[in-house]
Amino acid sequence: MTILDEINVHKRREIEQAKAKVGLEELKLSPFFRRSVNSLKAALKADGASGIIAEFKTKSPSKGVINENVEVTEVTSGYVAAGVSGLSVLTDRRYFGGSFENLAKARFVNPGTPILRKDFMLDPYQVYEAKAHGADLILLIAASLSKDEMLRLSETAKELGLEILVEVHTEEEIEKLNSLVDLVGVNNRNLKTFEVDLETSVRLSKLLPDDLIKISESGLSSVDNIHYLRKAGFEGFLMGENFMKTEDPGRACADFIHSL
Repeated sequence: MTILDEINVHKRREIEQAKAKVGLEELKLSPFFRRSVNSLKAALKADGASGIIAEFKTKSPSKGVINENVEVTEVTSGYVAAGVSGLSVLTDRRYFGGSFENLAKARFVNPGTPILRKDFMLDPYQVYEAKAHGADLILLIAASLSKDEMLRLSETAKELGLEILVEVHTEEEIEKLNSLVDLVGVNNRNLKTFEVDLETSVRLSKLLPDDLIKISESGLSSVDNIHYLRKAGFEGFLMGENFMKTEDPGRACADFIHSL
C-alpha cells in the first residue's frame, strides 16, 4: 500500500464520521454559504499577478514537522500583503496538521483573496464542507479518483459556485479531466514515492488543454524555477514548504515575490 492509498483509506473513514456528526443541512447554515466566491482564475489572469499561491501547512508525510510555531492568521495575512495571487490551506489533520479552523481563520482575515481547500477530496460531502468553511475552490487529485468520481465532485463544486483545481502527475491522469474543470495543476511530487522532479511539469504542460490555467505544484524553491516554468506555459505556482520552513513565512514570501 502506498502512502496515498493509506491516506485515502483513512480519509474515507474520516468522511463517514463527519457525516454522522454534521449533516448537509447544517453545513448549509454556515454564513460562508452566502458569500460571493473569489476567483483564482481571475486573480492569476490579473495584470501584474505574481502567480504565487502560498500554502499554510505545518507538517507533511515526506518532511515531518515543518513549522509548528506559526499562526495561520499572521502567516496568511503576510502572504497576502506580499502580493500572492491566492492561498492554499491544508485541512487534513492527521497527515498535514491542518484543520477547518485554520481555513475559516484564513478566510476571515483575507476576505478578498481566493483560498483553496487543500485536502484529499473523495466525496461530495467534502465539497459542502469546503464551502461551509470559506473555501473558494477545491483540489481534486486525479490519482485518487476515477473519471466518474472526478465528474461527480466537479458537478457538486459547480452547484455550489466553487472553482475546481485538478491535480495530475501522469499522462494517463490527464484523461480524467472534464469540461467543468477551471485549473489544472501538475504535481512535481510523485504521491506514491514522494520523489520530486520539476521536469514533470514541463513534460505534461505540452499535453494539457490550452484553455485551462496551468499551475505547477511542489518542489519550487527559487526564482529561476518560476521563470523556467513560466516559459513552459505555467501561470500559477503553488508554494508552501519554501516559505513555511522559515521563522517568518510572510517575509520570506515577500522577499521571493520582490525577487521575481
